[in-house]
Formats: sequence, C-alpha cells, structure tokens
Amino acid sequence: MITPALREPGTTGWNTGSLDVDAYLRRVGHPRASPSAESLRTLHEAHVRTIPFENIDVLLGAHPGLELDVIAGKLVGRQRGGYCYEHSLLFAAVLVELGFTVERRMGRVHPQGSGPRTHMLSTVYVDGAAYQADVGFGAGVLRPMPLRDGAVVDQAGWAHRIDRDGPLWTLSRREPGDGGWTVLHASDEAPQRPVDYEVAHHYVSTHPHSPFVGKLVVMRLADGVSRQLVGDELTVTRPDGDLHRQRVPADRLDSALRDLGVVLQPAELEGVLAAYPSGAPG
Repeated sequence: MITPALREPGTTGWNTGSLDVDAYLRRVGHPRASPSAESLRTLHEAHVRTIPFENIDVLLGAHPGLELDVIAGKLVGRQRGGYCYEHSLLFAAVLVELGFTVERRMGRVHPQGSGPRTHMLSTVYVDGAAYQADVGFGAGVLRPMPLRDGAVVDQAGWAHRIDRDGPLWTLSRREPGDGGWTVLHASDEAPQRPVDYEVAHHYVSTHPHSPFVGKLVVMRLADGVSRQLVGDELTVTRPDGDLHRQRVPADRLDSALRDLGVVLQPAELEGVLAAYPSGAPG
C-alpha cells in the first residue's frame, strides 16, 4: 500500500469547510457517501459526466480566480464548467469534507516535451490503496486510476495505463489498432500549496503559448464517445478510431454549446462570438 508520505503544507489554506457539499452532490446527482473505493469511483464518474470542461472565462479574459467559494459558485451554483484547477480543487474539497484523505498534485502534460508543470490532479487514499483522481484532464478520465505500476483502467472505452517511472507516475492512453500508447501526463508526489495553483493558473490563463488563451475549448466524455469543440471545429471521436469533424458556424454556436452542457449568459455568448473564428452572425 502507498501511504501519505508528506502532509500538504498550508492545509488550512484550502478552506474546504466553506463548501456546501450537499449542493455539489445535487449538482452531480450523487448521494452523500462514506469514503470507499467504490464511492470514489462513482463520485469521480458523476463529476466528469455532469460538469463540462471549458475555458470560456479564460477566453473572455474574465476568469474570477481559484478561491473555492468562487469555483463552487460557478460550477455548482451557476452550473457552468471550468478547466483543470477548478474541477480538481472543487473535487478535492468535496472528498476532504466527505472524509477521504487527499493530497493535491501537479503534473506535466506531454512530459516528453518542454511544457511546464501546469496540470492539477489529486492522490486519494482509501480502503488501503492510493488512487489518482483526475476529473479535470479535458474530460478524458472518467474513473480514478489505481496508483499501481502497470494498472490499466477502461475510461469510457479507451484503455488508460499508469506506470511508475522513478519519482513519476505516468498516465498513457491506448490508441486504436496498432497505435500503441500515447503518454498524456506525468506527476510526482510533491505536496502543493494553494499558491502553486495560482501561479500555474496565471500562466495557463494569460500566456500566449497556453492552449486555452485565444481559442474556445469545450470537452465532454460519455461512454464510447468524446466530443471536443476547439475553435469552431467540433470533433467527435470513438474508441475504435472513428472520427468525425465539422465546423460549427457562429449562428449555431449557442446551440452547440448547450448540447455540450454549457449555457451562457447573453453577454458571455457575445464575448465568445467576438473571438470566434467564424465571426459573429450577421
């Protein structure tokens, strides 16, 4: 069994006690549950199935920040989505308040490259084992991954594997046919502070090289289908490799976003259309 080696510094800084857990559970349609591997799995699934991955506040240059009450007000109260820090900070807080032992982590996406460590995920300890909870990875990970070298888990039809590589846990996805394994991200066990995510969030939400700046990104995952709206192109992918792309014209954007579970206020939609590749409808 892997046990928590280091207590997260600044534990009180997470302010999890301010969270309305019952409101969150109503949002994702899950009953209050005691800590167990099974409840972790069902909570993780409920979160990913319900709350969209989207970068609209980043696109609009109006992100409200990572305070837990702000995140909950957006993802729970307003029933919007968010990106990895919002998803994972909220989910970690829920787990803590339900009695799980949680350590927040940071990962490097596509670790073979030169990108920064900007992805947030968590390690959860329950029933004598450790799991990687990753509700904010572009709506790509439906279920927690056991932190066990070589463990493989079906993620809505796509096999994912986790491997131990020295101090790193590396997550990979099996590609269709003979495509082999694609490395998605790698993370270590270094404890994090709230400010670590604030710094990463600032980079991801403002730097011109960030994939979330200047381009709409909305992602949803369901059994056997992944839908991704990036810019004005909607891509629908299935585990067997079947892939369909179509352009979403500006006058169909509101409907397409609603189909993906994202309902915007008129001013928000107007802002997104102003940055939309196809331009605002005439």
